[in-house]
Amino acid sequence: MSKSPIHIASVQPGEIDEVVAFVIAARAQIFPMLDARVLPNDLAHFQQVYLGGDDGHFWLARCEGEVVAAVGYLPFDHRFPQLDYHGMRTVEIVRLFVAPAFRRGGLAKALYARLREHTEAAGVQALYLHTHPFLPGAVRFWERQGFTIVDVEADPLWQTTHMQCLLPTLR
Repeated sequence: MSKSPIHIASVQPGEIDEVVAFVIAARAQIFPMLDARVLPNDLAHFQQVYLGGDDGHFWLARCEGEVVAAVGYLPFDHRFPQLDYHGMRTVEIVRLFVAPAFRRGGLAKALYARLREHTEAAGVQALYLHTHPFLPGAVRFWERQGFTIVDVEADPLWQTTHMQCLLPTLR
């Protein structure tokens, strides 16, 4: 990891194109099986989803002016019927990407800490995310952040691993 200082901040409207480009490039590298020409809905409507109120938020990390990491959250949309978060203010953590040269130096943990502080202040009750075992260290990283596995799908390719962290108001 670089010795230059890392600055973490909320994304501002003038940074959207740069952040979306970073996320698309990182996503294409990590998930080469996905069609990189298809822009996910949250990224296509970035300002509305992440900057348009209390329901979503997005941070980026910069080093020497370059985006080197990002993470966001958006309202949980109940698309996984095996998960029941009805009656709880639940958000989904999405798009945690760290540039390869900045991995294993605590940057993902710092981004998550900023996100968690923000969600707790906003009255969020549960944090949800999903990851995949083919992403090296992902499940273990989230377990170290206090998440527990609530379901693992049987799909042989993805083995989507659903995880949650109940915030202090629900413990």
